Amino acid sequence: MRALRPILSNTAFLTVVAMIAFAANSLLCRMALGQHSIDAASFTSVRILAGALTLTLLMILRGHKQMFGVPDGRGILSLFCYMIFFSFAYITLSAGTGALLLFGAVQLTMFTVAIRSGERFSLASWVGLVIAFSGLVYLVAPGVTAPDPLGAILMVIAGISWGLYSLIGRGAKYPLLATSGNFAYSVPLAVAASLVFVDDFEVSMPGVILAVASGAIASGLGYAVWYVALQDLTASRAATVQLSVPVIASSGGVLFLSEQITLRLGIASLLTIGGIWLVLAQRAQQNKS
Repeated sequence: MRALRPILSNTAFLTVVAMIAFAANSLLCRMALGQHSIDAASFTSVRILAGALTLTLLMILRGHKQMFGVPDGRGILSLFCYMIFFSFAYITLSAGTGALLLFGAVQLTMFTVAIRSGERFSLASWVGLVIAFSGLVYLVAPGVTAPDPLGAILMVIAGISWGLYSLIGRGAKYPLLATSGNFAYSVPLAVAASLVFVDDFEVSMPGVILAVASGAIASGLGYAVWYVALQDLTASRAATVQLSVPVIASSGGVLFLSEQITLRLGIASLLTIGGIWLVLAQRAQQNKS
């Protein structure tokens, strides 16, 4: 264990692990739903429950007397909306397309809130926003290789929800504790969703295993590792490294799901990721000056 400490304490290593975990959520969900191993609502329920149990166990192992944070209705609802819309979107979307829509929507949501809060954007930042938004519009524009419109809309809603969740939890004193509570408090909502979509109920052992892996490993442990890495990352760097998630998800889709990276997805990725990077770079430069 002592030999591993220098590695586990390395911010770059932890950041890479967290980004792979975030991308794995897309791969695991698409794999489960694409193979009809489990229905979307059940996947969400199992994922949230597994995440809640994992985060609670982490709280116990870290010696916390309090297992969950104070309930925050906004945080609970935004987390649940992200989870449920994410799952239903991956019924039809490829892993790479879904990840690009998700993280593009997350970043654009956070930029929009920053602008509404009075933050001044430079001309270059506005150009970056237009480029990023154009990339997403190009991705979902009608055409032979366009993604399913409903799936795209659902994933954008998931991205907006995750962006809002990130903003709500940004000021949390103990983010892992708050996330543990939000997962636990979301379990009843997930169960209710499963009851609403009971006619679509479809569960197999492979599907449950994939959902548990998504909740316990990619989400629960992934968030825990990310919060440790965040302690040594500036806000701009934290946002920038997350741009790697769609790339990792697309690569994983090719390797593990036999998906193809279309010319449309490639161009949209360059525009969206490039535009967001330009905004983040400009904001980082403004903060220094």
